[in-house]
Amino acid sequence: MFAGELVFAQLMHLLPRHEFNACVRRHRGDYRSRGFSCRDQFLCMAFAQLTFRESLRDIETCLRSLQPKLYHAGFRGRVSRSTLGDANRLRDWRIYFDFAQVLIAQARGLYSNESFGVDLEHAAYALDATTIDLCLTLFPWAPFRRHKAAVKLHTLLDLRGNIPTFIRVSSGKTHEVHVLDELWIEPGAFYVMDKAYLDFARLFRLHRQAAFFVIRAKSNQVCVRRESRAVDKSSGLRCDQTVVLTGPLVSQKYPEPLRRVGYYDVKHRRKLIFLTNNFSLPALTIAQLYRCRWQIELFFKWIKQHLRIKAFYGNSANAVKTQVWIAISVYLLAAILKKELNSDLSLAEILQILSVNTFEKTPILSLLSTFQHQNPTAPDPNQLQLFDF
Repeated sequence: MFAGELVFAQLMHLLPRHEFNACVRRHRGDYRSRGFSCRDQFLCMAFAQLTFRESLRDIETCLRSLQPKLYHAGFRGRVSRSTLGDANRLRDWRIYFDFAQVLIAQARGLYSNESFGVDLEHAAYALDATTIDLCLTLFPWAPFRRHKAAVKLHTLLDLRGNIPTFIRVSSGKTHEVHVLDELWIEPGAFYVMDKAYLDFARLFRLHRQAAFFVIRAKSNQVCVRRESRAVDKSSGLRCDQTVVLTGPLVSQKYPEPLRRVGYYDVKHRRKLIFLTNNFSLPALTIAQLYRCRWQIELFFKWIKQHLRIKAFYGNSANAVKTQVWIAISVYLLAAILKKELNSDLSLAEILQILSVNTFEKTPILSLLSTFQHQNPTAPDPNQLQLFDF
């Protein structure tokens, strides 16, 4: 990979160039590009994500200060904030959506054998959404409240490696449950969801597609118990039952039996009730699967802290979606780099190291391998104190 190349150029070599060009041709991204191609746009936005740039002017100033190195980093067009702003506003965001799917497939292949804390042979996904607050005056296409705008990132996260497999950007008013209509359901996989996704008609459609779900039940859910199984209460379990919904509408929406698992969370002192259509796994495994749903909350927290998705370089819907998908591509790039180099560093540490070495001529492998946590050494007991307090 390294032959006197810049760190940024080494990173971009990890991206499949042929697939990127295919995405650009599919959506005619370089039609009338006038010297600033889709690849130049991607490189500019990836640089902004890696180095935490604040605005288009910030991107332009930093890149122009590195003008002699830009050609060697892969840039071919002239960098200007107006050109980059127009590209974000006008070029189809689906170019970067399609390219992110290529990186998702690559990352999932690398993390396919990764453990996530539950002994499960099937694929497991967590589904949730996070809200990013915006100004209604600047983003009128994303209404949320009367005087407030927002966008939602509806995300399906593969728990093996925490790889996002599906992301939809919508206005803040879009309810989470509607995303179930857009998912491609994988037979045999487990979908772990919070009670915001409790829609029995949609859950029954998921059940008929041979997939499993684990979802938290609402406190006022009406059902009739058909069978009870013994549980070990020392493990936190409280019940393991087969139930049938009895409401006049829900019984028609989901006519088949469900499994009801009760679990007491000692740490937070609350009882949780889960519903699932899987009757073969142990009840404790069902509870542990729902606990893994917390990984998607950590994923949202991570990308908001380490990527530029809370503030946007453009106000149009196309610019927002372009920035989100390039940010996700950078996240996937860091995950791929971590796995291919077999690094023990966290993704946050990898991004921090790359951010200050982007235009250095250092092999990435040695750059990441020479980094070590500096643990403070214990003071020498024979060392005299200069001052006594």
